[in-house]
Amino acid sequence: MIVFFGPAGAGKSVQGQILAARFGWRWLSAGQLLRDSKDIEVLKQMRTGNLVTTETVNRLMGEALNRACDIPNVILDGFPRELSQAIWLTDEASIKCHRDVKLIISLEVPRAELHNRLKIRGRVDDLPEVIDKRIAIYQKEIYPVLSHFADRGVKITHIDGVGTVGQVHDRIVEELEACKII
Repeated sequence: MIVFFGPAGAGKSVQGQILAARFGWRWLSAGQLLRDSKDIEVLKQMRTGNLVTTETVNRLMGEALNRACDIPNVILDGFPRELSQAIWLTDEASIKCHRDVKLIISLEVPRAELHNRLKIRGRVDDLPEVIDKRIAIYQKEIYPVLSHFADRGVKITHIDGVGTVGQVHDRIVEELEACKII
């Protein structure tokens, strides 16, 4: 498994989808799994604006990983977001799904660039103060998760996420080649 980290607007989904299409891998986005869920409780929680429980997200991700058992590689996007999910991924899911986390890719993008990208994206909640709050929450949540992976010996690489989609993709592919993943 390859795990993408980065704040909203860093390009995780775009890069994950390109890699999946190019190499025949599976891209799994926690947010997309939730949006595509047929589980009435999940949909009800999302409609009310409540966070879906960690257990539910883990269950959905586990089911998706099981469905991808014949795919050579899986790219995780937006998961894990908290330490308990990272522990679940390394201690339970990797054993059940016979997959290890091979590489963490952290897309690094300056705050001003994130603001510009999200302004262009134009979602209703992409206001400057909301963006700053999401970045702060991301930074607070992500360091314990990265520490967990580092403690487990998983390679963590920081990729410059500024430039064209193609330029960032080339940097990611170079790192995958250096790690002998492709």
